Amino acid sequence: MSTRILLIISGGIAAYKSLELIREWKRRGVGVSCILTDAAKQFVTPMSVAALSGEKAYDNLFSLTDETEMGHIELSRSAELIVVAPATANIMAKAAHGLCDDLASTALLATDKPVLMAPAMNVRMWEHAATQANLETLKSRGITFVGPDEGEMACGEFGPGRMAEPVQIAEAALAVLNR
Repeated sequence: MSTRILLIISGGIAAYKSLELIREWKRRGVGVSCILTDAAKQFVTPMSVAALSGEKAYDNLFSLTDETEMGHIELSRSAELIVVAPATANIMAKAAHGLCDDLASTALLATDKPVLMAPAMNVRMWEHAATQANLETLKSRGITFVGPDEGEMACGEFGPGRMAEPVQIAEAALAVLNR
């Protein structure tokens, strides 16, 4: 059996990098299942994610076919690692506070597997006290982080908040798995 990762793609401009992340893992022989949040689908499509991963892309907590088999539980248990890339301020806040109102946040709450997050957001959002408190809460619960990097952002600002590059995230994920 090959290594399996569940990739949660949340909604931010950095979501386009998740496509290259899937390709990077596939090149390394890693199986990738994907969940897209509603906001993620504004940046990448389920069809492109499915084409690259070779598997169905999941996006609906209330899918009758997926949920008859408790899809949110099965998705979180069939993977050896959950990676959230990009990890927006929103999904980090949901995870820190145990909120689960969609498939992605429900899968995060239902897992007993290691979680790696790759934050991506505007520098002011990243530096906000609420985000920093959520980061500390998540770290205290054993969630690992890669990035964010510092650099120019889509909004034209410069600073920390850029999602780490796909190769860096892929390597960080494999390092978590090899612990």
